[in-house]
Amino acid sequence: MYENELKALKKAGRFRERKLYDDRLDDLASNDYLGLSLNKKQFKKAVKLVNEYETISSKASMLVNGYHPIHRVFEMTMAEYNGFEEGLVVGSGFLANMALIEALVRKGDMLFMDEEYHASGVMASQLLGDRVVTFAHNDVDDLREKLAAYPAKRQIIAVEGVYSMGGDLCKKEIFDLADEAQALLIVDEAHSAGVLGTKLLGIFEYYGIRINERHIKMGTLGKAYGSYGAYILASKNVISFLENRAKPIIYSTAPSVFDTALALVNVEHIRKKAEKYRKKILERQTAVRKQLGIECQSLIVPIEMPSNEHALFVQKGLMVQGYLVGAIRQPTVEKPIIRVILNLGVSVQKIRHALALISHNTVQ
Repeated sequence: MYENELKALKKAGRFRERKLYDDRLDDLASNDYLGLSLNKKQFKKAVKLVNEYETISSKASMLVNGYHPIHRVFEMTMAEYNGFEEGLVVGSGFLANMALIEALVRKGDMLFMDEEYHASGVMASQLLGDRVVTFAHNDVDDLREKLAAYPAKRQIIAVEGVYSMGGDLCKKEIFDLADEAQALLIVDEAHSAGVLGTKLLGIFEYYGIRINERHIKMGTLGKAYGSYGAYILASKNVISFLENRAKPIIYSTAPSVFDTALALVNVEHIRKKAEKYRKKILERQTAVRKQLGIECQSLIVPIEMPSNEHALFVQKGLMVQGYLVGAIRQPTVEKPIIRVILNLGVSVQKIRHALALISHNTVQ
């Protein structure tokens, strides 16, 4: 079964499979932006924290008996640090987007989603029928026109802080327009939290935006925060509504206690070391600007490839040289790219070398 479909994927250069990559490769492919996946000291702190409690696993959904004190401390910490009223820990970023979009867009509401929003949000929006309008990527004028053309009981805008494939930032004007229109604004900060802002809190901090009751921030723990899971930050009313109506929250086993503990100690670690991390981020962004002439505002560098086959060829060649990069193909992106993550755990010198190999197409 499915043999013909698999053959077609292979012929198009779109076939994928899970692989165990050599751990000795310098990781420029994952979303481990700050290199915390290698930090054993932080891991031991999380183990110590979990060991302070009798219960060490989730056991059930959070509404039954799976809600752990570590979950609550994490939620309170994230809400306080980011300036929101309330927080909610969730099993994954995918589940967080499914929960938000499927639950919040009620009858009579309209959702306005950036065309490059994450696949989890797109999938959730398909449950909403004609309550969804897609606007051109990061296009303030297009969004403005569509907000005017589709009045609703509630207008809800969904954007990302940093877009995962292009590495570009959501425009500040979209935040301003959301306020002007009195629309709810969902901001997926998966790739901006831990990367942007003086305290590395993300795009709200980066733009100096004062949080209000219409702002909703969600993010993942498996990227800059070096763990697994997700969170939603919002007003008390929105969080309470999600507890009552969001199926991925009501019917999922509570997030891993250990992973939440690891995220908690990492969040506190990043807060203490923010200045050091900011300097390292700036060093890598400067290297990209000098070497490729690209103004990099995040830690994602997309380099367009002429074909899927060439992207895979470049990826394979870089592995021979000791670097692991992402060869991203359709349907994730329209045109194939090599996606380089400026991982703070990899030296600037090595990053320059990898970029030179890609840009000069000298990979053997």
